[in-house]
Amino acid sequence: MGAVGVGGDGYRRTVTPPRTATGSAPTSARGAGRRRGARPSGADLLAAAVGAVPGGAARPGQQQMATAIEECVTSGEHLLVQAGTGTGKSLAYLAPALTVDGPVVVSTATLALQSQLVDHDLPRLADAVEPVLGRRPTFAVLKGRHHYLCLARLDNSTADEPEDTLFDAPASRPGGGTKWLGEAGRIGKQIERLRDWAEKTDTGDRDELDPGVDDQAWRLVSMPSRECVGATRCPFGAECFAEASRARAREADIVVTNHSLLAVDMLADRHIVPPHKLLIVDEAHELADRVSSAAQAELVPEMIDRSTRRARPLLRPETADALTAAGDALAVGLAEAPAGRLTAGLPTPLREACTLLDSATRAALDTIGEIKSDDPDPVRKQQAKAAMDDLSSTAQRLLEEADHDVAWVEKNDSGNRRALVVAPLSVAGTLAAHLYDERTVVATSATLTLGGRFDTVARALGLDAPPVPASPAAAALASQSGPGRPAAETPGRRLAADTGSAVPATEGPGWRSLDVGSPFDYARQGILYVAAHLPRPSVSGLPDAAGEELLGLVEALGGRTLGLFSSRRAATQAAELLRARTDLPVLLQGEEALPLLVRRFREERSSCLFGVMSLWQGVDVPGDACQLVVIDRLPFPRPDEPLAAARAAAVDAGGGSGFAAVSVPIAAVRLAQGVGRLIRATGDKGVVAVLDSRLETARGYGPFLRRSLPPFWYTTRPEVARGALTRLAQT
Repeated sequence: MGAVGVGGDGYRRTVTPPRTATGSAPTSARGAGRRRGARPSGADLLAAAVGAVPGGAARPGQQQMATAIEECVTSGEHLLVQAGTGTGKSLAYLAPALTVDGPVVVSTATLALQSQLVDHDLPRLADAVEPVLGRRPTFAVLKGRHHYLCLARLDNSTADEPEDTLFDAPASRPGGGTKWLGEAGRIGKQIERLRDWAEKTDTGDRDELDPGVDDQAWRLVSMPSRECVGATRCPFGAECFAEASRARAREADIVVTNHSLLAVDMLADRHIVPPHKLLIVDEAHELADRVSSAAQAELVPEMIDRSTRRARPLLRPETADALTAAGDALAVGLAEAPAGRLTAGLPTPLREACTLLDSATRAALDTIGEIKSDDPDPVRKQQAKAAMDDLSSTAQRLLEEADHDVAWVEKNDSGNRRALVVAPLSVAGTLAAHLYDERTVVATSATLTLGGRFDTVARALGLDAPPVPASPAAAALASQSGPGRPAAETPGRRLAADTGSAVPATEGPGWRSLDVGSPFDYARQGILYVAAHLPRPSVSGLPDAAGEELLGLVEALGGRTLGLFSSRRAATQAAELLRARTDLPVLLQGEEALPLLVRRFREERSSCLFGVMSLWQGVDVPGDACQLVVIDRLPFPRPDEPLAAARAAAVDAGGGSGFAAVSVPIAAVRLAQGVGRLIRATGDKGVVAVLDSRLETARGYGPFLRRSLPPFWYTTRPEVARGALTRLAQT
């Protein structure tokens, strides 16, 4: 029986160690071949893979991680692994994965990592280990159904075109406006190109279509899973690209997917991803947010319009009119309601709109009925039914106003999007119930320990952890009062690295953890400079004092600066300041496509690149093109972020500190990701400058945040930071 406990979010949950998945899939020739003769170990396969890389050498952290994964597959324990940049964690988990019978699933958060695995790491690994395995291992990519061309939709795309592209936003609605009629011709041309491509493509994967097409056009020829009638009922089932991708995945050694599809698979009782004994979750710090997004639902007036038009031929006129009236009522209610979290329940206009929608969709579903084998167009009928079912369940969920859900009104700056959104307060219980059963889970990332501990991330992933101090801030404060706090200028050590009584949690019921460190010598390669003399940030944008500090640092180095800002306003102010007072090329996110900006930043030695949250992770610029990373303020969630605010309020209501339990860990992960942009290779050197004095002066959470960062040489003296940058400029 699994271990039972109550996590930090107050949810009671059970974590069941994985059971052997007997009978879940037939034994294939691949598995039988793997069992013949002496089975190579993960260490053997890793050695072969590393040896095939020009100049490749064994890395202790990489070997340690591979060994731990093999041990956990044998013992049935789950594993959390923090593997710093440069560890080579992809090979560290791919090599032992090839010792497991049946498919092994690898899930990533970003397309960049997925592409790296599929286009580079896996082909090279397959070449290297083929002599050791005696066969060439296989791999496949598994994406959501909507990523693949649907031949049934393509067959009907011309008929769908007017209703789904020309009139998505009625002009009579606030923020709406009929789209230019010329779009019909443009979309029509793209559909014809898709028809030609359908005759040539082997996979139907949108990512292989070059040049691509607009999202509008792709929606007309793809099928969300909830709208699919199923291969047995679809006239094109035998030729289905999505079904073919699933068949390939079932026969592969390693299946690469993404967190979003993994989340949908968990919520759908694991019917999408093929049965497997080992799941590797890379970029695991992103998983809980992706599951939360998958469990999120929304009502948008345009969505109701579109669904009504699609279902109208199957409905009685009065039912279609009732759906239209519900959409109109929702549009009026959203126009009147301010953006933000609904803390006092649904306002009366929105409640009435949801009630109308619930009634109308129930009537529509009764009229549509079940999908039958003799239906003249089962695909269209399933689409209409799925759309009505989604609207009905979302309306009912909002009307329920459950304690475990959070609802808010969402509006963008331009005013052309207004939505009523509902999402779970926590997904830890969902992860505990669906992530770990009947498989071993290895969760890895460069940022899994917060404040030097695995506890916070473990709980977010639905795992039970041993008792810890009351909150991260309390733990940091307690450690600060202990003996042996190092001086601020101690080289090669993190501030507050001596944590007194704080002992990192390394295991819990059914799981253990491992930090394999990094091959980088952070204390010699980088400096963490905190501008402790600056005033505490209090206003939005870039304060004048912080701007002057930024200017001095950038001028000392002569560019080569990545600026990570808390708001678009601050990034714009910083760019305007440097453009006015220096001759350095300043690149600002939003002025050009991001890939182009990153390429220019990499190629133009004296350039600076400034931007907001999407730059905090995923930008990889090794070498001397990026030797200064500037962070304007600590990346706490904004007070108007509905989910973070609701989770903090729930902790406060339970007698804890919502700021310490929710906001501080979020800031720690974001800060670690941003700081990690500096050192990307063993030869990199530079400075991380944080222009927020609270990282040094906040006695509660400052040490916790610093312990979440790599162990750079630490200083609060501006002349030390500028001197180091001046020396770098001369190299």
